[in-house]
Amino acid sequence: MIEAGFPVSSKGEFDSVRQIARAGFSSQVCGLSRIVKKDAQACLDADVGMVHVFTPTSDIQIAHTIKMSHDQIVAEAAKTVELVKESGRTCLFSAMDATRTSPEFLHRIFKAVEEAHCDIINIPDTVGIAVPSSFYRFVKDICDDVGMVVDVHCHNDFGLAVANSLAAVEAGAREVQVCVNGLGERAGNANLAETVMSLHSIYGAKTSIRTEYLVETARLIERLTKVKIPLTAPIVGENAFSHESGIHSHGVIENSKTFEPGIMTPEMVGHRRRIVLGKHTGRHAVKKVLEEAGYLPTEEQLLEILVRIKELGDKGKHISNPDLQTIADVVIGEVAKGSQAVVLKEVSVMTGNIITPTATVKAMVRGKERVLASTGVGPVDAAVNAVQGLLDSDTSIHLCDFRIEAITGGADALAEVVIGVEDDRGRKVSARSAREDIVMASVEALVSAINRLMLLNSRTK
Repeated sequence: MIEAGFPVSSKGEFDSVRQIARAGFSSQVCGLSRIVKKDAQACLDADVGMVHVFTPTSDIQIAHTIKMSHDQIVAEAAKTVELVKESGRTCLFSAMDATRTSPEFLHRIFKAVEEAHCDIINIPDTVGIAVPSSFYRFVKDICDDVGMVVDVHCHNDFGLAVANSLAAVEAGAREVQVCVNGLGERAGNANLAETVMSLHSIYGAKTSIRTEYLVETARLIERLTKVKIPLTAPIVGENAFSHESGIHSHGVIENSKTFEPGIMTPEMVGHRRRIVLGKHTGRHAVKKVLEEAGYLPTEEQLLEILVRIKELGDKGKHISNPDLQTIADVVIGEVAKGSQAVVLKEVSVMTGNIITPTATVKAMVRGKERVLASTGVGPVDAAVNAVQGLLDSDTSIHLCDFRIEAITGGADALAEVVIGVEDDRGRKVSARSAREDIVMASVEALVSAINRLMLLNSRTK
């Protein structure tokens, strides 16, 4: 069922509800009505198949809202239900603030609407004060007392809306009012995905909800309402089926039931399992993610990739799959240390508004340690010039391509640098590196490209 809105509240609301009611959905469309004739008539005119009649029943709400006697409330509630039923529509009746209503009055008004042939009664925990154990008894007493279908509407002021809804089902309720992403007044209402998957997976209950669309629906509502889904939201959150810890990742790779419920899989809700990379990541997880991306690193390369991931993780960085693939490209693409003509040892830079950008680079060039300082238009340019200056005079290599791209967000973004070099014979080689420090990434990429080109030259002589 879909509660589409409150038709009497405005012309726009009336038109919206009528449009939804006429859309031909397989779900029954419901309109909201106070115990007022014009409200109920507006619902009927909007062509809804169900009318949800409600009235405050707790003393505090009666005193400060409708200001009617108990006798008047009972009489008007029964009259409104009768109007709905005479039209041939389904009627749902809510005793608003039921959990703060006296049991005697609650019994009386439920009996009155039952005699008026109401189909469903709703027990709202309007201000979210119920706890599962007491709500179970509260709902069970009402289920035992009436012959109608019992429905519940729980608010999340203390984070108990889903737990209270499940307790109500245990007590005999057969309908639960929920909202996508738990949206609603104040702290919201019972969450659709959490309630449905608890019923399906833990209780073995049946609903007509197509659970494989839960994540897609949650993200659609997130986009339309601009209310973000927390990363750690159960069922639909980005982290719901994500694993970073080494032991967790290793276990899940071997058997997903080790660190997931088992009775609920990501596929059941339209989600996917992810291995999240960070400072707690183990080698099994890194290897698994790389293999799925088509990388087959050696053990030495795998350990180097893991070291770089942990270094970034220690700085609070979240390593995305593009980050990992860039790091893997750099590590796997590096020439073996023993065949490198240039081995980088140290890089330092000075820059500022009154200092000409200067870089000093120390490296082993064909087995000899060399140090060179150079200036440039910026720290990256200075560092690149210094590296080029370290080369022998007979080695003709110059830059032909230089690109920088931030592949993660934020001021401390992981930067990917792609550098291409060309020799005097027109042969070109490119290499890349990824670091938070753009200068280091540039120097690493340049050194890697130079080594590849010099290795290529040695092989073709």
